[in-house]
Amino acid sequence: MNVHHLELFYYVARHGGISQAARNMPYGIQQPAISGQILQLEDYLGLTLFQRRPFELTQAGQELYEFIQPFFGNLEPMAEKLIGGATHLIRIAASPIILRDHLPAMLKNLRGKYPKLKLTMREGLQPDIEEWLAKQEIDLAVTAIEGRPPVGIKSQKLIDLPLVLLVNKARRIKSLQDITNRDRIDETLISLPSNEAVSRLFQKGLSKLGVDWPIGIEVNSLDLIDTYVENDFGIGVTVMIPDRKIPRNVRCLPLDDFGSIPVGAFWRGKLNPIQQALLGEVEKRAKALMNGAGKRA
Repeated sequence: MNVHHLELFYYVARHGGISQAARNMPYGIQQPAISGQILQLEDYLGLTLFQRRPFELTQAGQELYEFIQPFFGNLEPMAEKLIGGATHLIRIAASPIILRDHLPAMLKNLRGKYPKLKLTMREGLQPDIEEWLAKQEIDLAVTAIEGRPPVGIKSQKLIDLPLVLLVNKARRIKSLQDITNRDRIDETLISLPSNEAVSRLFQKGLSKLGVDWPIGIEVNSLDLIDTYVENDFGIGVTVMIPDRKIPRNVRCLPLDDFGSIPVGAFWRGKLNPIQQALLGEVEKRAKALMNGAGKRA
């Protein structure tokens, strides 16, 4: 018997149908392909393995499922056991703030289970990270979500981050209206590049107000926005990350009508057990940040 056909039958039997199996396969395969290969298995055996509507295993199908279930059902636990004792590399990309302020806490929870875990980290903005994923240069990324991910890329939303302005307290600016109500905006706008999600969302909001405020200082990280606002080089547009520390001499102005940036995790194909465990830590961290922000509000 074709082992691949047996694997497909295992998922069909386990999840109760061909369409359900297609949604739960560890790799991409379409429903017609599963159906066709199951028919080949039945033709080889000269037996019907299950009734289609409503789904029900035949006696032969039940016998075959009970025979193959211990093997296919224990593949992932065995992989996790083997990987846990081996050196394994995860390549992750995110903004400097995530890598510096949040990733260490996540990794502490993994080190006990995977003591030989190795990591490579890349700092980057959304356009860079999308390119690295497309080239398969990274395994897991955390960045802004814009539209549907490219073909082959999977994503999971983690948190929504509201847009805010940062203003040095030496300036008498208490709201966005203090800036936009003027005939001419003389303040320098400090922002991420124009092709990045934060910058695009802010400019979209300005356009609705009929305001033109081009970028005066372009930087490649949120940390640099903080630094240059702190030193009073201009006014920065950024996102408010829960637990993020704003410099003491900087005022944070909400942009309630501008929307928020959804941030998510991205990866290609099937995550191995260690990568899946790291994704789980990322999800827990995001949930804790949201709960903390909600309590403070």
